[in-house]
Amino acid sequence: MSTSAGDTTLVTDLGGHGDPGLDPAVAAEIRGRSLRAIAWRRLRRDRVAMGGGVLIIVFALVAIFAGPITTWYGKKPGDRPWSSKLLDPATLMPHGNFGGVSGAHWFGITPSLGYDIFSEAVYGLRTSLIIGLLATLLSLILGLLVGTLAGYFGGFTDTVLSRGMDMFLSFPVLLFAISLLTVFSIVDSFAGLSGTPLKFGVIIFVLGFFGYAYIGRIVRGQVLSIRENDYISAARSLGASNTRIMAREVLPNLMGPVLVWTTLIIPVNILGEAGLSYLGVGIQPPTVSLGGMLSDAGTYIYVDPAYLFFPGLVIFVLVLSFNLFGDGLRDALDPKSIR
Repeated sequence: MSTSAGDTTLVTDLGGHGDPGLDPAVAAEIRGRSLRAIAWRRLRRDRVAMGGGVLIIVFALVAIFAGPITTWYGKKPGDRPWSSKLLDPATLMPHGNFGGVSGAHWFGITPSLGYDIFSEAVYGLRTSLIIGLLATLLSLILGLLVGTLAGYFGGFTDTVLSRGMDMFLSFPVLLFAISLLTVFSIVDSFAGLSGTPLKFGVIIFVLGFFGYAYIGRIVRGQVLSIRENDYISAARSLGASNTRIMAREVLPNLMGPVLVWTTLIIPVNILGEAGLSYLGVGIQPPTVSLGGMLSDAGTYIYVDPAYLFFPGLVIFVLVLSFNLFGDGLRDALDPKSIR
């Protein structure tokens, strides 16, 4: 049986394997692609999304190797060996234009104290990514657990868990976070944590625990649809337990929306940490935070706007990168997308 070029294209699009008598080269061309391969192919064609992904990787590497980078750069947060030469002794403002930007200080120096802004931003980036990723992980675990149980079992279980998620969605998270962080600022230790690790833990808990309801509702809606599919009924008829069905049949089919949600909620948590630090209840010195840098820079905005510009630019580009990559990932995983 001969196969024309048009037939080959048709078989390729349908994911078939063609005539067993075909030439091996032709058979390789018409080999079917998995959904993962199709999604990756669509994502690679989205240059904006791939650009966002590359920036995310760069930011992650900078955060991971913050120590070696600042050692090579020659300045670490809190070092002020050049402050007497670079600050005006009368006003304590940086010499030169744009906050003292130079070959030795890429982002300039801070007013009054003379800290190097680039080294501060590198460590602040690490703080933001750690809190953003861990808070997202906590939300993801809780959201998957609660959403899957609510959608799969339905009935009374669904009612109780769904109303619980509705309650968390209507909860004034910012006010609770400020109150909780204020209380823990005067607590020496809790659950084996103290000092900066305790502050990290409280912020991660607040952002992650009160944010799980968003992914929980998405997961619940997807599970309500998935549980009606024929392969779920077939698994039940073969005697599979509910735990096995949820683990082997339901959860793998949630990976698409979960991945998209993850890439979009990480920047939300990063901004949440920056907002809390900006308000003075988040990460406190000597630990560096981008939000804390913005809070300190607000004092000098009229006389040294460069101090506010660079930490703000880092947050802006970081959040934009996650949003662009998440938007492209959503389009790549959506079979109805025309992009």
